[in-house]
Amino acid sequence: MAASLRLGRQGILFGLRLSSTFDRCLWATHPCQENVRHFFRSPWILGVSPVKVEMPALSPTMEEGSIVKWLKKEGEPVAAGDALCEIETDKAVVTMESNDDGVMAKILIEEGSRNVRLGTLIALMVEEGQDWKQVEIPPPEAAAPSATDASAAPVVAPAAPSPAPPPTPATSGPLRLSPAARHILDTHGVDPNLATPTGPRGLITKEDALNLLKTSPVPKATPAMAAPAAPSPVPTLAATRLPAGSRPNIPPLSVPGKPGAPGTFTEIPASNVRRVIAQRLTQSKTTIPHAYASVDCDMAAVMHLRKDLAKEQIKVSINDFIIKAAAVTLKEMPEVNVTWSGDGPRALDSVHISIAVATDKGLITPIIKDAADKGVQEISSNAKALAQKARDGKLLPEEYQGGSFSISNLGMFGISGFSAVINPPQACILAIGTSRSELRLCEDDQTLRTQQLMTVTLSSDGRLVDDELASRFLDKFRGNLEQPRRMALA
Repeated sequence: MAASLRLGRQGILFGLRLSSTFDRCLWATHPCQENVRHFFRSPWILGVSPVKVEMPALSPTMEEGSIVKWLKKEGEPVAAGDALCEIETDKAVVTMESNDDGVMAKILIEEGSRNVRLGTLIALMVEEGQDWKQVEIPPPEAAAPSATDASAAPVVAPAAPSPAPPPTPATSGPLRLSPAARHILDTHGVDPNLATPTGPRGLITKEDALNLLKTSPVPKATPAMAAPAAPSPVPTLAATRLPAGSRPNIPPLSVPGKPGAPGTFTEIPASNVRRVIAQRLTQSKTTIPHAYASVDCDMAAVMHLRKDLAKEQIKVSINDFIIKAAAVTLKEMPEVNVTWSGDGPRALDSVHISIAVATDKGLITPIIKDAADKGVQEISSNAKALAQKARDGKLLPEEYQGGSFSISNLGMFGISGFSAVINPPQACILAIGTSRSELRLCEDDQTLRTQQLMTVTLSSDGRLVDDELASRFLDKFRGNLEQPRRMALA
């Protein structure tokens, strides 16, 4: 028995040694198998794991952005802090910086792409030392931009739908039409027998007539949809006009390339700034109860002081005095220097004046911070610098957010007076008109005197500033503006 166990163990050991020798011989005779194994493990097949670059939130109110220009090209090294691209936010064009070191491997969203949602994958990077050409590109559904990219892929025009067959008469017996349905069908020359009545006792309603217009063939009187039998010159504008007394087809016909023709339009893409302005104006007029109050201010003293300063080579504008007067008045009446939050009024510790600046993309409101503590000359230099940055699209978020009071001046355009829309969450905005000469009675000596009057209109949030408080504010503002030397000492 012991001999049998010893022979069995020796046989097993001999078999294991024989198997090991066989494997070494096999790999020696086929060295390419090791290369194949390394080939399938190489990054050339598996791809280099990318570092994702997504659309960031470059301002607190930003929801989407547009890529203006890429500052790095594919294959260029990138260090942390380097500028990757310029992105147009809801207020300005901001430079996006890299957070990592590496190499720009693939740009997924090209220059000029608009309305790219936050979090959208816009580019791929790889780490230093890796082959950027072998970057692993995510699936199309993960890398597809949410905005329209004209250079991403050719757009295939959909096939023209085949014309629907004319509807067959759906009514039997005497026709019963509502007055509105009869007018619509008679105007467009459509047979009422083709309508499907849905009203009580077989009545053809207005909706039935409109539905019939959508499916019925267009009358011959409409030349815009008629296909020419042979090539002909471009029709003139008169050929697209509808007969006198008729109304456009429903829905309106769009005829590209014919300005002024009925139913034509030109679609203008809205910038991010314009869309944010529209959103905030709609929010303001629908959620804030606006109240308005106006007062005339005598600008003679300000104009005289401005001329004296000009002789000393100190150039300031009328608007600079207005900003100073508003800031001083807010400091004297802190109950007006408030904003509205979700829980109610919120008193502000500082006086930050927002000034409306017209740009090519819309109105921007940069902020002059702590305006009550600054002189008129310092306010003037700050206003000029902020206005230029706003027109260049280079305002930083802290330069246009956090204002407590807004001023909009249209006096340079000859506007005598207007009412401005409140910029939420602020409580007031002051609209400034142009100055004018008027002959008025002086109450002191009962004599006539020419005055330089300027109309200002305060739009106030009725939840925060009632009519009495608004009236006191305007009265104190007028006093500060009509006595600029006292205002400078405040």
